[in-house]
Amino acid sequence: MSGPTDNRRRAYWLKTLHEWHWVSSAVCLIGLLLFGITGFTLNHAGQIEAKPRIVTQRGTVNAPLLAALEAQVDPIKQRAKGKAELPPDLQAWLRERWAIDTADKQAEWSDDEIYLSLPRPGGDAWLRLNLDDGEVEYESTDRGWLSYFNDLHKGRNTGVAWSWFIDIFAAATLVFSITGLFILKMHAGNRPFTWPMVGMGLVIPMLLALLLIH
Repeated sequence: MSGPTDNRRRAYWLKTLHEWHWVSSAVCLIGLLLFGITGFTLNHAGQIEAKPRIVTQRGTVNAPLLAALEAQVDPIKQRAKGKAELPPDLQAWLRERWAIDTADKQAEWSDDEIYLSLPRPGGDAWLRLNLDDGEVEYESTDRGWLSYFNDLHKGRNTGVAWSWFIDIFAAATLVFSITGLFILKMHAGNRPFTWPMVGMGLVIPMLLALLLIH
């Protein structure tokens, strides 16, 4: 009597594992393609040339705005250790002048200048405002789409939403891998090369790490 019961139990767990496996694989599919392709491009970054495009812009804020900024330097240095968002008037000036969004960005305030770093995936940017004469300099560097996707792979300057995506993707990948392992176990009796192949997946990178990486 135990035979049919064991078969039904095995069929139930095999069906459940297959359902979890295909659902997690569907969730992971595009992410796996992205991380697989960018893993290759990152590994060959030296052979893949990128030609960054640098744009520099300059302007001068008006006297009333400059005076208002100078008046805020000492309070910010005392209250926030020299780091604070740009004032709304300056943010509006930057949006109108160069379409730059600096909301929620922390700038560094000193006696003679305000400096704001604006890194992003696939590029960088910075903004400097001279408090002596009101001159504003903005430089933006765009390294192209390949650099953009490489930075997504690394989670570089991608923000909270992408960080959550990476965490969820990692969890789904674990489900995909673990359910795959159990499915292999359930089929291993009829597939004698199952565990040698799994073992190779462990032994080969371990040997490379121990013998060839210094």
